Amino acid sequence: MSEEIYRIGDLARLTDTKVVTIRYYEKIGLMPAPHRSAANYRIYSKAQLHRLQFIRRCRDLGFSLEQIAELAALSSDHARSCTEVDDLTRVHLAEIEDKIADLTALAAELRSIGAQCKGGTTISNCRIIEALGRN
Repeated sequence: MSEEIYRIGDLARLTDTKVVTIRYYEKIGLMPAPHRSAANYRIYSKAQLHRLQFIRRCRDLGFSLEQIAELAALSSDHARSCTEVDDLTRVHLAEIEDKIADLTALAAELRSIGAQCKGGTTISNCRIIEALGRN
């Protein structure tokens, strides 16, 4: 029984990842180097497809490449406690919650500035431009 093999284009299509991105992940060591065919084409295994799917899901969740590398290393050590993974995800969640708070404050500030607009005036009397110029 032969193992399923994929070319780089197959991996790109199956994971909605650009070929150049897959090559970059290989270059930085996030993806293991593929085997090469007799014609020097990259040949990927099912395990490498799963690894790229893992990377894509982590990226979709906003993890950095460094965090993904750490998560991937942790995921390959099946005997390890998942405490480190839990810690890493808690830190990431806190970062996301901080960003949400910052964006919420930014939205409120923009609403406030926008409410000052009287419309129909010239730029010289524009309250938004005036508000943006203040600290």
